[in-house]
Amino acid sequence: MTAHPHHTRIATELRTSASQVESTISLLDDGATIPFVARYRKEATGGLDEVAIMSIRDRIAQLRELDARREVILKSLHERERLTDDLKAKIVAAESLTVLEDLYLPYRPKRRTRATIAKERGLEPLANRIWSQDAQMDVMTEAATYVDSEKQVDSVDDALAGARDIIAEWISEDQRVRATLRELFTSQGRFQSTVAKGKDAEASKYRDYFSWEEPLATAPSHRVLAMLRGEKESVLKLHVVVPEETALSLAQSLVVKGQNPASAQVTFAAQDGYRRLLAPSMENEVRELAKGKADDTAIQVFADNVRQLLLASPLGQKAVLAIDPGFRTGCKVVCLDRQGRLLHTDVIFPHQSPDAVSRAGTTVVELCSRFQIESIAVGNGTAGRETETFLRTLSLSSDISIVMVNESGASIYSASAVAREEFPDHDITVRGAVSIGRRLMDPLAELVKVDPKSIGVGQYQHDVDQTLLKQRLDDVVMSCVNTVGVEVNTASAQLLTAVSGVGPQLAKNIVTYRDEHGAFPSRVLLKKVPRFGPKAFEQAAGFLRIKDGEHPLDASAVHPERYKLVSAMAKDTKCTVPELMQNEGLRNTIDLNRYCADDVGLPTLTDIMAELAKPGRDPREEFEPIRFADGIQKMEDLKPGMKLTGVITNVTAFGAFVDVGVHQDGLVHISQLANRFVKDPNEIVKVQQQVKVTVLEVDLARKRISLSMKE
Repeated sequence: MTAHPHHTRIATELRTSASQVESTISLLDDGATIPFVARYRKEATGGLDEVAIMSIRDRIAQLRELDARREVILKSLHERERLTDDLKAKIVAAESLTVLEDLYLPYRPKRRTRATIAKERGLEPLANRIWSQDAQMDVMTEAATYVDSEKQVDSVDDALAGARDIIAEWISEDQRVRATLRELFTSQGRFQSTVAKGKDAEASKYRDYFSWEEPLATAPSHRVLAMLRGEKESVLKLHVVVPEETALSLAQSLVVKGQNPASAQVTFAAQDGYRRLLAPSMENEVRELAKGKADDTAIQVFADNVRQLLLASPLGQKAVLAIDPGFRTGCKVVCLDRQGRLLHTDVIFPHQSPDAVSRAGTTVVELCSRFQIESIAVGNGTAGRETETFLRTLSLSSDISIVMVNESGASIYSASAVAREEFPDHDITVRGAVSIGRRLMDPLAELVKVDPKSIGVGQYQHDVDQTLLKQRLDDVVMSCVNTVGVEVNTASAQLLTAVSGVGPQLAKNIVTYRDEHGAFPSRVLLKKVPRFGPKAFEQAAGFLRIKDGEHPLDASAVHPERYKLVSAMAKDTKCTVPELMQNEGLRNTIDLNRYCADDVGLPTLTDIMAELAKPGRDPREEFEPIRFADGIQKMEDLKPGMKLTGVITNVTAFGAFVDVGVHQDGLVHISQLANRFVKDPNEIVKVQQQVKVTVLEVDLARKRISLSMKE
């Protein structure tokens, strides 16, 4: 079978085979999700990972969009009888949207321009004569024949000006000229940023860009987005400029054919066309390209941070007392059982009178005893460190850990429809405290309830392409959820929604069925859930776990479609499936080549054996609580030279932000991340990582803390 041209092109671009691309596209077109394809269809894709599959999905979407636009243009030109064989061949051969639009530009229906007005006055024949640049032509005499007061061409100068307007538009729409100048703007363009008149005070946070210039090609994403935001707020003026002499020389070299009066008119038209039409058009184009590139980088940074946050180490199923701290209104306390169910709520006032502090201590100790608390979660917002200090003064069991929890997004969740539905009889402070506690137990299960843009990581996420951002974040959430797997009998509808093949409605149906019929005893009974058809079951079943289910593999990542295969292995090895899972010696006797078939090969068989060894193993790292320095609770407590323990809260293109327990994150600039040169902060740090930092500078007025991770 001959590969589709797009498949071949994508394979070349991604350095893979056309058959891998073709199989991947076929699976995706058939409704398969990226996690499913990456995990359970390795034979079809040649073992492509999620990143490669995502790249194929995005690229085929771009090329199909190009094809759709091509068809629209061809249809438009055909209907208006403007389509020649030569033009059609060029349009069919166009390999990018930019080239396609350049070809269509001269024929695109447009508003009235100076050129169209000149054409209405009958000056197009004169423009054609001048455009030919015939050395024998007497330009003035030729132009005189077009003087016609009825057509508002009152003089030779009027006629020549109109003809130049027409030629200027031709030049500005010429594909070669546009491609040449586009390359110039892309390679030599420079951003120039200045403060808007009278906006010095209002634009103080953009002080670095009051008089700023740098090459467009190398401007980092965070600076591009900062300048664009300043321009959007009308406090900065931003332009992309190139050497005008170079641009004019390039344009004229493509359209001026000699040195004669007609060529002189074309030269004047080229200069006008560049300044009035081409330069603004090229500036807009390269600004959009720079914005797109900056968006891609910022979205990738954000997606990486969200992935790290979602895959942060879980405390696990422990009884938790969670506290949403506060000074004046007190600290909201909730007690959760090992499944995260709310058992009790209370309010304590550990930051007021001595009597209130004493009562608060008694309450906490009593609650820890009554509900057999194993860990205490404290939100890291206002009064967080002070509440942690108070808790450490109490006579609590040494087995009870006290953990500061990043509460970014907890307030968003507590005011959401999801939280109101879950806790209709409790106010937002109770919901917020529950979220803090559950976030400690399982960050992934809790954070999927919150819009990723609200969880405090990333850079300029509100300025980037929101459609692209949503798709990338949806990809990350789905990838993380399916990487970890979901216990179907305890998962929320929000968590189930992110499972491959499930989605919002089916997730609700699963929860409703579970509430009505009790826990699912096996994966196969999921088929009884309304709308849980064969396709959805194929996509979802391998990622849904059932602890202590009827089938020993229901708690594993082995797909039900392979249960018979595992049973055959066990039978051939003269043991049961549970014995095969428990006995490494038995597994080592299996020759996987014996079980290869048309639809299953060594990649899948190897995955199955790894899963039998550690069924349902959580891939996340072991939980390690953070302990901030005692006595350091506010910025004023910091002094240059201090060495502190902190936790990474956000990674950006220019460095990493670290919580050192003073209610204000400090910045480790990229130049301070290591003793060597660092190109990408993600090489060194990730969100939720514990690090050792040294305080370099504390700026109380601007609330800025400079830190270093250098040895």
